[in-house]
Amino acid sequence: MDTETRSHDNLVSPPRKSREVARRSLTLALVVGATLFGMVVAGGFDLTPSGFAETSTATMVQVEPVTGLPSFADLAEAVSPAVVSIQAVKIERGPRGRGGNPFEFFFGPRNQPPQQGPEGQGEEPPGRRADSSGSGFVISADGLVVTNHHVIEDAEELVVFLNGREYPAEIQGDDPATDIALLKIEPEEPLAYLQLADSETVRVGDWVMAIGSPLQLNNSVSVGVVSAMGRSINITPDASLENFIQTDAAINFGNSGGPLVDLRGRVIGVATAINFGAENIGFAVPSSTLESILPQLRDSGVVRRGYLGVNITDLGFEEAAAFGFDSTDGALVTQVLPESPAGQAGIRHGDIIVKVDDRDVANNRDLIDYVASKPPNTKVDVKLFRGGDYVDTAVTLGERPGVGDAPPEPAEETEGAIEWLGLQYQDISGALRDAHSIPSSVDGVWVTSVEPDSPLFDKNVRPGDVIVDVNGDQVDGVEAFEAAVEAVESGKYLRLYVSRVDPRTGQVAASFFAVVQVP
Repeated sequence: MDTETRSHDNLVSPPRKSREVARRSLTLALVVGATLFGMVVAGGFDLTPSGFAETSTATMVQVEPVTGLPSFADLAEAVSPAVVSIQAVKIERGPRGRGGNPFEFFFGPRNQPPQQGPEGQGEEPPGRRADSSGSGFVISADGLVVTNHHVIEDAEELVVFLNGREYPAEIQGDDPATDIALLKIEPEEPLAYLQLADSETVRVGDWVMAIGSPLQLNNSVSVGVVSAMGRSINITPDASLENFIQTDAAINFGNSGGPLVDLRGRVIGVATAINFGAENIGFAVPSSTLESILPQLRDSGVVRRGYLGVNITDLGFEEAAAFGFDSTDGALVTQVLPESPAGQAGIRHGDIIVKVDDRDVANNRDLIDYVASKPPNTKVDVKLFRGGDYVDTAVTLGERPGVGDAPPEPAEETEGAIEWLGLQYQDISGALRDAHSIPSSVDGVWVTSVEPDSPLFDKNVRPGDVIVDVNGDQVDGVEAFEAAVEAVESGKYLRLYVSRVDPRTGQVAASFFAVVQVP
């Protein structure tokens, strides 16, 4: 009976040794499970041990943490005594309107309540005072102040506020092309002033501080970084001279003319505009631009710039290949203006300017900035690439004129030819020439239609344009044009020289190259 009882007990409850083995097995299973779970969690939180990461072929970007940031309070305290607020007294005459001021797109309209006329019907008098405000900064101990042209434009009286004092100001110089103005005040004692930095050394990502009087809130400070360099936003009378610094430091209406400074308190730019529909996208005129025109503003009050008389564009890979040029450095001449210094020196459309004096030309900006920095009647040496050879010529610069006219309206469409180009065109008859004011100096084929999927559509060819030559050979009509196009082998580049005539003036408003590859 004892034996039967023990056997029954063995079936119901395992002996002590067996229970110990089971307990250890369970413990081991829990440890293994916890380890596997930890590895999964660690992988999910990028906590993979370095031994696993080292087997990957990808390279992990590692940047040392930023430490020891400067005190912006110290910077603001040092710079603020040289920053001014400017009040411009303006008398608006005639019907009220926005007046086409391009800066209103960037700052929004200057909304003011209408003044009541004598009958109380909201009629405005012929003359109405409309004060505006802006910012500026002192650049000399004797009271030279830099601001924007659009801050002082049409002002009949200017007052500068500095360190609790008011100073009447006179315009020493003004340059609408770069939106820079120079004022003069007469202080009783030397003023604190700011130093200009070399903006050419500024890098995207550098810290900057903007100081000014946004919405008449004097000495307001904002901090950000340089977001981009070399921006053109088409707000000045001559967009080819625009070379703005973009920043995310907050710039608002009233900041115009204030300084954008680096961490050493040196001016790298003049706050000029913001995109009104965006957040913290501001623009400043570089200090290098200011420094280049400052002597003329101070000494003569106006800026006179050298002038070649060409329209140029940067070289892309396709354009360089089409011209047989082995680099994308250089400025491609798309148009030589009539009676211009460049034309008199023998420069032609299709030339690639690679050097001026001892300065290499990598892009349009290099050429524009250098030529514009020279006074009229300066002689410069130009090296250019033409038809596989390098050519040297000397040009006596003229004086840069004002801005040209608006672009032309497209002509009506008619039937045409060359299917793969998606292009329709016709001969230029006498009646067509008269109807669209095409000058006798412009000959070729008249573009009547460009299909939306045409390769020329992406190259800015539009109805109303005149194709003047193909791969350097002038065409005088449809037959010559088609023969020139068909002569280009498959896989080669087709280089069309296009002129755009303004029918209102009968002048060539623009000329350019349209380069496409023959399928």
